[in-house]
Amino acid sequence: MNTLEQENLLINGLANNNKQAIETIYKDNYSVIQGFILNNNGSVDEARDIFQEAMIVLYEKAISGNFELTCQLRTYIFSVCRRLWLKRLQQLNRFSHHTDSVAETVAVEEELEAHEKHNNDFTLMETAMGKIGEPCKSLLDAYYIQKKHMQEIAAQFGYTNADNAKTQKYKCLMRLKKLFFAQYKNGN
Repeated sequence: MNTLEQENLLINGLANNNKQAIETIYKDNYSVIQGFILNNNGSVDEARDIFQEAMIVLYEKAISGNFELTCQLRTYIFSVCRRLWLKRLQQLNRFSHHTDSVAETVAVEEELEAHEKHNNDFTLMETAMGKIGEPCKSLLDAYYIQKKHMQEIAAQFGYTNADNAKTQKYKCLMRLKKLFFAQYKNGN
């Protein structure tokens, strides 16, 4: 079964309130929409609202009986969400640019691809972090996520001084880069 057939089954499932179809649409599309809205002056709650509005638009199209998908489902959902979000930003006076000019906006496909690549890179990094092992994982977490100073890290991990902790952090970072780029090259 090709992608178009699968997506038409999802749309039919949505029209018939099939729980599995609805969950699949959410699972396959929500994270990209949330990332787009968070990167464009929005919050998680606003992303949920916009995605829900787009699902309602899609549902109404699906039950109309004459809806024909002319692009990938994710592209359609993204373009609906993008339009809804830009409209909401205008209403909230958080966006002053006039959104009707298609020539002045980035193509939806390109924007979607960029968000998907960004999400894929995060997934690869998360996998690499899972493979790096201890104490590297905790050390990098302490420095980059918890924003601890080298003196604190040296004390926490038992290094004799901040310079030794910095050297170990560098080695861990190089190991993480090696794991990340090995996955990146393999396309995993």
